[in-house]
Parts: sequence; C-alpha cells; structure tokens
Amino acid sequence: MKRKILSLLFAAALALPMSAAVKNGDDAPAFTLTTMKGKEVSLSDYEGKTVVLEWVNPGCPFVRKFYDKGHMGKFQEKAAEMGVVWLAVNSTSPGHRDYLTPKESRKWAKEHGFAAKWLMDPDGTVGKAYGAKTTPHMYIINPDGKVVYQGAIDSIRDASPASIGEATNYVMEALTAMEKGEDIPDARTRPYGCSVKYRS
Repeated sequence: MKRKILSLLFAAALALPMSAAVKNGDDAPAFTLTTMKGKEVSLSDYEGKTVVLEWVNPGCPFVRKFYDKGHMGKFQEKAAEMGVVWLAVNSTSPGHRDYLTPKESRKWAKEHGFAAKWLMDPDGTVGKAYGAKTTPHMYIINPDGKVVYQGAIDSIRDASPASIGEATNYVMEALTAMEKGEDIPDARTRPYGCSVKYRS
C-alpha cells in the first residue's frame, strides 16, 4: 500500500506543468514571514547575498527523503559555509493534516538536523507569488535580487534516500557555479515531490 501511495504521489508530481509565477531573471518577489519562534524575517534582510528558498512539508515522503538521514541539513550547512542564506518556507494550510504548529515544527527541525531558517507561510501568499508547486521546490536568488534557478533539488525523481548520492544536486551545482563566476549549468528544471498543501 505504501509503495502504491508513493507511486501515485510521484505520478501527480510528474503531471505538474512547468509554468511558473516568476521567471529566471525576474526580481524575486519581496516577502516578510515569521520563523517558528515568531520572529519576522524579510527577504530584504539579505540584500546583497545569495539566497536559497526551499519549500518544505515534513508530511511529504519526498521531503523526508532528504531529511530522515540528515542529507538536507548537510546541504544547508555547506551552503552556509559558502556565505549563502537558506530559507525553508512551509506553505501548508493550517486546515491540512500535514500542518505543523510552530512548536511541532521546532521539534521536527531539531530531530532532523535542520540547519536553515524555517518560515511559516500558512496562507500560501509567498508560495503562490513564486509559483511553488511541490515540496521540495527550490529557488535561488542572486545577490542582485534576481531569480537565477528554480526547480528540483536533484536529478533523480524518487522518494528514496538511497538515490541521493547518485543524483546531480542541481542546487549545489548552481551555488558552486555562482561561487566560481560561471553560468549555472541547469538553471531551470522540473520540480518533483508532493503538491504544496495550499489553503483552497
């Protein structure tokens, strides 16, 4: 049954269109959200820095793929070493069974090696502004405030942690290219994962 559910989730993710609310080269939509502890964080706080946005939902097996073994925390730490700000945005509606309260979010983050800022977007305004469709769905904003990458975190579109080491990590690939002053090899890819659980 579990395998069947994962197959259905994967099929749904593959069916998602490539259209996006923002295009690469566009100014990143401004926002102010609150952390799990209620502190306000604005994108403008990181003016002049490279910023990664990651849409997250712990109820999604594609998200757990990267967190259950601590992989995503290591990516976040590596990005921090490069001077990159990593913000995880949870746009799950409070009415959905996957919704976590700030207290529950803090507990989950602590248990899963979370090394980024977790921002609450319960009404989905920021997710919809960016066109985030899946968890995870990744965006990179350059120091000039432009969106320069959007799409999947990596190239193997399954929910198994075993595939992470074999995949091309598009986000880390892009950050490395940016650090070297090179063009991003894969600047836009098709995201995969569970649909973002927006408020209907």
